[in-house]
Amino acid sequence: MFETNQKESFPSREERILEFWQKKEVFKASIQAREKGTLFSIYDGPPFATGLPHYGHLLAGTIKDVVPRFKTMQGYFVPRRFGWDCHGLPVENEIEKARELSGGPEIEAFGIDKFNEECRSIVLRYTEEWKTTVNRMGRWVDFEKTYRTMDPGFMESVWWAFSQLYAKGLIYEGFKVMPYSAKLGTPLSNFEANLNYQDVDDPSLTVTFPLTSDPHTAFLAWTTTPWTLPSNLAVAVGPEIEYVKILTKESDQYYILAKDRLGAYFKNPEEYEIVETMKGKELAGKHYEPLFPYYAHKRQQSAFQVLVDEFVSTENGTGIVHMAPAF
Repeated sequence: MFETNQKESFPSREERILEFWQKKEVFKASIQAREKGTLFSIYDGPPFATGLPHYGHLLAGTIKDVVPRFKTMQGYFVPRRFGWDCHGLPVENEIEKARELSGGPEIEAFGIDKFNEECRSIVLRYTEEWKTTVNRMGRWVDFEKTYRTMDPGFMESVWWAFSQLYAKGLIYEGFKVMPYSAKLGTPLSNFEANLNYQDVDDPSLTVTFPLTSDPHTAFLAWTTTPWTLPSNLAVAVGPEIEYVKILTKESDQYYILAKDRLGAYFKNPEEYEIVETMKGKELAGKHYEPLFPYYAHKRQQSAFQVLVDEFVSTENGTGIVHMAPAF
């Protein structure tokens, strides 16, 4: 048996272990002992050097530490270079605010070389805080051979990798809808766009989609993104949702919508007459007329018809969803 300290302080024990690892250079020794082993490469997505570490980094960092430790114990050679993401936009935005600059023309007047140099000067300002946090959580990484995405050597390696993909015919030109910053004049990543989401009041529209087989009958579809209507290519219904075809007495027009949503659009039962009831799956494949002529030619490619999917609900709208896949 062995004695245990019932009053042991776990934080103190952690600090003693970390001190032992650092003093004996245990991490470096574990790497050197495997130098002749099979190489196991792990790509550690680097953090922004302009921001401080937070809870999310601790979670991801734990996983990034466990995997290379395990492979090292299996005998692999696992170098673990830490890196810094010097992504331009967050840095440029900070300098623009500090210098009260707005947009390209003012940056050019300020001086691009001078502006770039000021950006470089703040890129790595939180490196010491990162080192302290990473070491404190017990993660083993190499801070002596770090890489920075702003270094020419790193950028050239990316271009080399791209050229190899191009040579193998794996690069193609296409189209993709991207968030765009009018102020910065550049596309944004989804991460950057998410940082700037705001709650605003937006219009919602209920749109009629006349059936090709019967112009006097139309699907009613509700949308909170009316600007996507020019790109409409389909409408969707729920397979087991009950839909009704009604006749409006004032206009002699027929509409199709979910039965559960009827009361939200027609308050007075005297205003309409239910002439037919059907399940959503019975509407599958029915064609309707496009709202705009831009993609009318895609009718031959199965566009402008009813699709059936489980995601459709009757919590809001009409139970019929406008579909614009480009968005």
